[in-house]
Amino acid sequence: MSETELPDNRLSARIRRYLPSLLSYMASSGSLIMASAAQLVTFTILARFLGASDFGVFITIMAITSIAVHLCGLGGAECLLRRVAQDKAIYTTMLGHNLILISLSGILLVVTGMIILPYWISFSPDPLTNQISLFLFLATNVILLRLILLAEAIYIGHNNFKAANLSVVGFAFARTFAAILACVAFGVNTISGWAWWQFLCHLFVAAVYWLWLMRLGKPKFHLVREEIKLGLFFATPFIFRAFRQNIDLLLLGLLLSPAVIGSYGVARRIVDSSYLNIDAMNRLLYPRLAKLSANGIDKAWPLAQKSLMIAVSIAVFTAVVIYCLAPYLPLIFGNEYQSMVYFTQVLCWVIIPFSLWSIGVEVMGAAGEHGYRAAILNAGNLLGTPVLAFATWLMPPTGTFISIYLIEFSIAASIWWTLLWLIRRQKDKAR
Repeated sequence: MSETELPDNRLSARIRRYLPSLLSYMASSGSLIMASAAQLVTFTILARFLGASDFGVFITIMAITSIAVHLCGLGGAECLLRRVAQDKAIYTTMLGHNLILISLSGILLVVTGMIILPYWISFSPDPLTNQISLFLFLATNVILLRLILLAEAIYIGHNNFKAANLSVVGFAFARTFAAILACVAFGVNTISGWAWWQFLCHLFVAAVYWLWLMRLGKPKFHLVREEIKLGLFFATPFIFRAFRQNIDLLLLGLLLSPAVIGSYGVARRIVDSSYLNIDAMNRLLYPRLAKLSANGIDKAWPLAQKSLMIAVSIAVFTAVVIYCLAPYLPLIFGNEYQSMVYFTQVLCWVIIPFSLWSIGVEVMGAAGEHGYRAAILNAGNLLGTPVLAFATWLMPPTGTFISIYLIEFSIAASIWWTLLWLIRRQKDKAR
């Protein structure tokens, strides 16, 4: 063997080593990007056919239900990732555990929403139509959505990323098809009319997915008590973060016109969709981190460092692309949404602090350090919510933008300081 062949052989070996991970990431990110693109097409259709006023109401109810869906199930889906990734035999028990929690919490959330929300939001001048529409949106975006999302968690826990990717893409395409069928083919142009189509679409997808999942085993209905506490620790950061992320939409809805809310809502949706590139990597990382950290969180540190560098690089690239494409958005959504360009270009850089703290959160969660993870994220969101609300009320929307960046970078700094402390503590114990 000549000296010039050695580097090539080393390069080939390195490529063979990392190629499966690269292909998995491309498949994962590709599926999430396709789902995000389909979701944006759905939003485009609804924005054009419902009009600025009804679309603004739609954005408001989506903001409310996006908080409630994290309450539904009380974070039980996490055990399908962590416990099932470690022991496949426990799957049926974890599935039954989740179905019980989703049923109980989902019914309670829908009933609560039916009592409270009529004083806040209206879909139609007719009281009966208004009540029916509200029920359909709550049942769809809370219970049915949580059941559908459970399919992705189940397949990731079984290390079947192909099926997980298909479930994400299939659901997104089903919603887009429903929007095309409802608005384009049948001329639906009211939010109360769309409520029925959205409900039927989610009901169909949920039924198909659960028939598909029954091949993995039927659920054993049993509450796993120790997982309830861990599930709450896992869920509360998402709940408080969803509340913090949507308080601006709810307050701006009171302070600005529906047309501006529609533009801001779509811009937020575009920016939130940009997180999918990071989420795609995290989906692959979580099972690996769980296995590595089984013998101590410090064992996951080398992978965490590499993942952080990759995540930040992805975030910067994504932000630049969104900034450059933002001026063309009114061509897609319509001239009513001109302010969307400004909103998108200001908010697109939020993905960078998100990429910083999301990796640290994944390491803590995979290591079972849900208490520290929840404490930091909950504190950031609980303290950040009044800051965001006050800044939005004081100086909309500029105050909203400033507070969003301040909160995200503060969470990132706190997460990494705590993670490094946990790793040092683990190493000291091992000595």
